[in-house]
Amino acid sequence: MKRILVVAAVIRREGRILIAERAAHLHQGGLWEFPGGKVEPGESVEVALVRELQEELGITARSFAPLIRIAHDYPDKSVCLDVWDVTAFEGEPVGQEGQPICWVAPDELSGFAFPAANHAIVTAARLPDRYLMTPDDLTPALRRDWLAARLACGARLVVFRAPSLSLQAYRTEAAGLLRQCHAAGARLMLHGDPAVLVGIAADGLHLPARYLSLLEKRPVPSDVFLAVSTHGRDELVQAERLGADFVTLSPVAETASHPDAAPLGWGQFAELVECATVPVFALGGMRDGDAVLARKCGAQGVAGIRGLFAG
Repeated sequence: MKRILVVAAVIRREGRILIAERAAHLHQGGLWEFPGGKVEPGESVEVALVRELQEELGITARSFAPLIRIAHDYPDKSVCLDVWDVTAFEGEPVGQEGQPICWVAPDELSGFAFPAANHAIVTAARLPDRYLMTPDDLTPALRRDWLAARLACGARLVVFRAPSLSLQAYRTEAAGLLRQCHAAGARLMLHGDPAVLVGIAADGLHLPARYLSLLEKRPVPSDVFLAVSTHGRDELVQAERLGADFVTLSPVAETASHPDAAPLGWGQFAELVECATVPVFALGGMRDGDAVLARKCGAQGVAGIRGLFAG
C-alpha cells in the first residue's frame, strides 16, 4: 500500500498536552488523537501543520519543531506520521467540528484510547530529546557528583549503566541514584538483566541487544519503560516485536568506546529511523547539539555519556 503522509501535533501549554476525540464516522472513530491530518500534494509539512490546526482547532501555530516520524501499517492503510512539538500558538483551541478536546498531563496520556499509530507518539511526548548514560569508570561517590551536575543542567532521562558491578553492588547504588533522580524530577532506567529491577521501583529497564535472542515476551509491565540497544534493522524489528517503548541505535558516529565499530552515519541512520515504529535515540559520538539533527532525521533525540549535559 502507498504510505499516506500525515502531520500530527503535540500541542503543549503549561505542562499539559492537547488531545482530541475522533468523530465516530471517521477511520478509528471514537478514539483520541493528536490533532493533525493528511499533507496535501505539493504542500510542505510545516504548511500542512499550520493549516490543519487552524481548520481543526481555530489556532495559529507560532513556535513548532520536529518531534518524531513514525511509520505504521493498518490492515486497510499505511501512514507515516510526521509529528511536531507545538509550544506557542495564537487563539484558544476549540473543536471546530464539535469534537471534544482535552488538556492532559503527559503521564496521563496512557489512560486514553488512541489509534495504534499514535501509541509511539504517546511515548515520544513523555520523553526528552536527550538520554543520559552513566559512565562505568567512577566510584559511587564520584558517579553521584557526576550525575548531580548533569541533573542540574536539565537531564531528565538517565540509564544507570555499570556492567563492571556485581548485581548486589549495582542494586545498592541504583537505589540511591533513583532517589537522586526523582528528587530532581528525572526518571532512572536500570540496565541489564530484568533481575536488576527486583525490589527497586525504577522507571524502566534498558536491555542490551544480546537479550533480544533470549526473551520471548516483554520482561516488564506496561507501566514502566522498556528500552533496547539496537545496531541495525534486524535488531530494531526484534525490539519492536518484544514490545520496546523506545530504542537506541548505534553507532551513528565514531566513538572512543567502540573504535572498531563502523559508524552508520546520519544518512543510514535516517533510513533506519524511517521504518521504525517506536522512538529512536541516536547513540555513538553524540553531543547536545546533535539532538536537533537527530530530530530532523525523524528520531527522538540523542543518547550518550560524556557528550551530553557537559555544561
